[in-house]
Amino acid sequence: MKKITFSMRTIKGIFLFLLLTITLNLQAQNSDKAKALLDQVSAKVKSYENIAIDFRYSMSNSRQNLNQESKGSVTLKGNLYKLDFMGTTRIFDGKKVYNIVPEDEEISISKYDDQKSDDLTPAKMLTFFNSGYKYSWDILQNIKGRKIQYVKLNPLNAKDNTKEVLIGVDVQTKHIYNFIQTEKDGTKILITINSFKTNQPLSKNHFTFTESKYPNYYINRLD
Repeated sequence: MKKITFSMRTIKGIFLFLLLTITLNLQAQNSDKAKALLDQVSAKVKSYENIAIDFRYSMSNSRQNLNQESKGSVTLKGNLYKLDFMGTTRIFDGKKVYNIVPEDEEISISKYDDQKSDDLTPAKMLTFFNSGYKYSWDILQNIKGRKIQYVKLNPLNAKDNTKEVLIGVDVQTKHIYNFIQTEKDGTKILITINSFKTNQPLSKNHFTFTESKYPNYYINRLD
């Protein structure tokens, strides 16, 4: 039986530039500027009827001989979403989470728990930075003709496994371009958004799980 885990580590980045030492006054100003930019990203995300994203994901750690790459896609409307990633489809209909694994012909169904940090929705993925982090302004890069401004986040909780997160924001669109997450054990997670489409025509059943479509699947009802 394949265990399906969509943790904060996997989704956000689910993500390395270090800043030169600057004065405390400038740090405060840069923190305000960084937070203001991320607030614009959050507001932009919330303004759309729906969002369809194609992304590239990689996880690497040279000391652990780890190097994984995958592609994925997600459609979200508010907190509703349909995610295709690593051969698994995950649907959240607002009440329950459905993990569909064609390779194993298995489906797990569980109630969504908003209090669990590993019950991550794509909506949270795009706004996770709203609390629990210290912000600082990082470098501006020109990537394929796009100006990408990086903001660095450091967890306020010293026990957090994450060392830092860099968020690259397209200056013109205010959309997230990529995440670069570095963990304390040296693991680096990179998520790059290849396609970001908004207000797409979706069927009314786009976020609905239909059990009859999977007659031969084992269904594991977790609660």
